[in-house]
Amino acid sequence: MRKARLEAFSDGVIAIIITIMVLELHTPSGTDLASLRPLVPALLSYVLSFVYVGIYWNNHHHLLHAAREVTGLVLWSNLHLLFWLSLFPFATAWMGASNGAPLPIALYGVVLLMAGAAYQLLELALVAHHGRDSALAQALGRSGKEFLSVGAYAVAIALAFVAPRVSQAIYAAVALLWFVPDPRFERAGH
Repeated sequence: MRKARLEAFSDGVIAIIITIMVLELHTPSGTDLASLRPLVPALLSYVLSFVYVGIYWNNHHHLLHAAREVTGLVLWSNLHLLFWLSLFPFATAWMGASNGAPLPIALYGVVLLMAGAAYQLLELALVAHHGRDSALAQALGRSGKEFLSVGAYAVAIALAFVAPRVSQAIYAAVALLWFVPDPRFERAGH
């Protein structure tokens, strides 16, 4: 199957996710700078999630650019990824409104963990279709960043119940790790 519909659908869903996230930001009750202070946690949560969604969109673009075609398994794997990404607005809003409460911060980490795992499953589905010797498989190679990220999310989820701010710092650190687009495809000439 051609991949154009999958790319267009994914781009649309990701655009909607970002739109929903920004709609969760509410205007302050006052008109001075001090009235913005209570919104800082929600705004920071939004910025972090926007960066994460941007990272997924960017890497998804590169991944699908390297793919020749898709299969039913790839379509379902992509939907699995989009499901977890679609939970970003809820997790972002709850974490931003929680005032540092452990459960919303842990749930945010669960969404990050599951989105990371879903992305890896999408990569595996594409490699299974294109073959282990394909240019796609060669471009993907082995990335320690993916396993480091999933491990960091797991640690941050557990830490959320004893040090919620440390968990949030770990989420931000992983985002910084991925902020530069995945260079594996550019090295492979895709």
